[in-house]
Amino acid sequence: MKGEVGSQLRDEKPEQEGHIWGSMRRTAFILGSGLLLLVAFWNSVTWHLQRFWGASGHFWQAQWERLLFAFEGKEWILYMLSITHVPLIFFWGLNGLLLVVDTTGKPSFISRYRIQAGKNEPVDPVKLRQAIRTVLANQVLISFPIMVLLYPICKLRRDPCRRELPTFHWFLLELAVFTLIEEVMFYYSHRLLHHPKLYKKIHKKHHEWTAPIGVISLYAHPIEHVVSNMLPAVVGPLVMGSHLSSIVVWSSLALVITTISHCGYHLPFLPSPEFHDYHHLKFNQCYGVLGVLDHLHGTDTLFKQTKAYERHTLLLSLTPLSESIPDSPKME
Repeated sequence: MKGEVGSQLRDEKPEQEGHIWGSMRRTAFILGSGLLLLVAFWNSVTWHLQRFWGASGHFWQAQWERLLFAFEGKEWILYMLSITHVPLIFFWGLNGLLLVVDTTGKPSFISRYRIQAGKNEPVDPVKLRQAIRTVLANQVLISFPIMVLLYPICKLRRDPCRRELPTFHWFLLELAVFTLIEEVMFYYSHRLLHHPKLYKKIHKKHHEWTAPIGVISLYAHPIEHVVSNMLPAVVGPLVMGSHLSSIVVWSSLALVITTISHCGYHLPFLPSPEFHDYHHLKFNQCYGVLGVLDHLHGTDTLFKQTKAYERHTLLLSLTPLSESIPDSPKME
């Protein structure tokens, strides 16, 4: 009897090993094929973008050299004008359009995409004026001086106004590093500000808006504005020794993204603001930007159980997600 059992086990062992190796080979084949397809797709996309960049690269290099010639010996003025004006044009340009909808409710087809229905319809004018005053104070009294002080620090690393513009692939690498640094620094500084002792004195100001609008993305206590808004955005360019062009594009992009995440509308073909909107609604979920650290730390578990999580995707149609994925009926 024992001999039969032993023989059976010996027969099963090679069969199991063969099954394991077969599974591993299939897994390796699938992953390898997927990786090759991803690399091929990525190379194709970057090749087309590189062609566009290369075709216009000489033009932009020539324009940059003209600017350098015009500000020769006074490159710090070029730096200050670029870093303080260009991002603000994007910030207030986008927020100006959003404020028209927030204050008038028109055009009505945009109001259909409101995430928290019934909130800010229209926005409270007294609260709005207070928010705009605070945002302007943060920009003029805090952001401007920090960006000015950044210039000599950048020069210690590498001259931001050097003659050669960055290549397309280097700029992509910079964006990846900037995004990673901002995600880590913003998540932990933001979560720290939710500590009861700091929340009441500092972060509560930002959370006065449980239904956010775009302009309040910079509505914050001065300490929060420095620690959680400014530092996560400026450390990346310092680490990479970035060119002024990269810093300006990154600063503008960061302001546009934070405006969208606070805007209160889930608009077609734009990044989903559901994640951060839910944070303003519930306070103790969704602390990050990308959501990676929230997933690792489990600070998005409640969010994942909501309809907002189902709607947290890129809207590729004109039908509002609040209609295609409506909230569950409330139990009476």
